[in-house]
Amino acid sequence: MDVKINREIRQYTESVFMGLDIRQLLCSAASVSSAAAAYFLLRGKLGAEAVSWICIISALPFAALGFISYNGMSAGKLLLAWLRSGAVRKIRLNGAGDCVYRKLFRPEDKRRKRCSDH
Repeated sequence: MDVKINREIRQYTESVFMGLDIRQLLCSAASVSSAAAAYFLLRGKLGAEAVSWICIISALPFAALGFISYNGMSAGKLLLAWLRSGAVRKIRLNGAGDCVYRKLFRPEDKRRKRCSDH
């Protein structure tokens, strides 16, 4: 009897329906329902081409959340990491470093000055 085992255990995904995991299945359902809602709400007010583009645009964020992954992170985790690193935890760098080499070879009275002062 042969049992297939993935080489990397982190690459394993449990298939729920038609090869999709639960996150992909729920995001697909949300994507289809948002496109259908946009179609039924706008089909009498706009032309067919405009309604089709609005359906695609309304389905796109849900599809992205379900199917896009980068460096092993889903789109939701990637968005949270981007928000944490870019917006929440902004760190200001002053650009002044410690010149250990210059401090070691200067006399005692000059060690108190900054490295940029020559």
